[in-house]
Amino acid sequence: MTGTDSPTTADRVRQIAVAVSAVLAIIGSYIGSGAAGGTQVQNAANGALSASSTPIAPDGPAFSIWSVIYLGLVAYAVWQFLPSQTTREHHRRLGYWVVASLLLNAAWILVVQAGFLILSVFVIIALLGVLARIFVIVLRTTPSGVVDTIITDGTMGLYLGWVCVATAANITAALVGSGIGSADGPAAGVWSIIVLAVAGAVGILLAIVGRGRIAPMLSLCWGLAWVAVGRFTGELLSTEAGVTALVVAVVVAVVTVVVRVSRGRDRAALVSA
Repeated sequence: MTGTDSPTTADRVRQIAVAVSAVLAIIGSYIGSGAAGGTQVQNAANGALSASSTPIAPDGPAFSIWSVIYLGLVAYAVWQFLPSQTTREHHRRLGYWVVASLLLNAAWILVVQAGFLILSVFVIIALLGVLARIFVIVLRTTPSGVVDTIITDGTMGLYLGWVCVATAANITAALVGSGIGSADGPAAGVWSIIVLAVAGAVGILLAIVGRGRIAPMLSLCWGLAWVAVGRFTGELLSTEAGVTALVVAVVVAVVTVVVRVSRGRDRAALVSA
């Protein structure tokens, strides 16, 4: 669809659902920040998600990326209401998946605030799965232009890349909190290298499948860089985890750029053929 056919009732319901879920996600973020007088997410569940809880935990400033992601999600909620966007297949296919991601996001915050760390793992894995589905839809549909690409594709890419890092940190925190492994034991360096390598493999997969999409790479590398900062300067020091996080971030960035440049050359070759 090009966005020129008449809106249906289903279109209006979808738009409202996206807008309402965006508001709920913002409220959840407000609660999670501790601005409402409660406990900040990183201090909830006995500090299991703090910057010094495990070698995979990003340093505090890393979480400022949520401000950019939430801003993008609010922009998307407004954008999909515009007459030129209402009936586009791009948004029709994305709408309820975006709703699911926003509700899971809010649910994760509430679950962590309640101290249910193990349950939070299942919630964030579900969120990651939804975002992966959104990524596939973005790849298979065509945005209406540069603005749509930035607001829709860019926001969803940042969201996915960051949640990849957050999922690794969340699972690791839950395992350590359950007594499986130690944050600073003899084997901590080994398993942190393994987990970070897996995160890097996911980043490379996103680069290849996404044909060099920049947004997922930026947020994933942002998270990894702050893992390194936390391991070199924070309370929980780990040279192994810090070096691995930096190496993985560089590899993911380089692979993404190479894939993107190669894709550009392929396009140029097709045009000139």
